[in-house]
This record gives sequence, C-alpha cells and structure tokens, in this order.
Amino acid sequence: MFEHFFQCPYCWEEISMLLDTSISNQTYVEDCEVCCNPIEISPQFQDNELVGFEARDIEQ
Repeated sequence: MFEHFFQCPYCWEEISMLLDTSISNQTYVEDCEVCCNPIEISPQFQDNELVGFEARDIEQ
C-alpha cells in the first residue's frame, strides 16, 4: 500500500488515501475524510511507483 496526499476537489483540504500498488490502473470512488463528498480516484502505477494520479469531483 502507498499513502498519497492530495487536495480534495470540493473542500480543498489536504487529505491522504492508501493506494494499492499491485493494480497498475484503477478508478474508484471514495469519500473525502473532511467534507464527506465522493471523489473519483484514478491512480496509475508502474513497477510499484505512482506515475499518474487524478482526483475528480463527481458531477450530479
């Protein structure tokens, strides 16, 4: 597991999430630990190194 810090696209607070390095490309939804809004998380790993990361708000 890899801890990654980033800014929430809703409340702009810095938060962290644990990312699974064993899956090279993934997309999932997780709630912000501060404001509880859903964030679409898209990390990309290559050789267990984080090579790309996006955190997007989910438009309703």
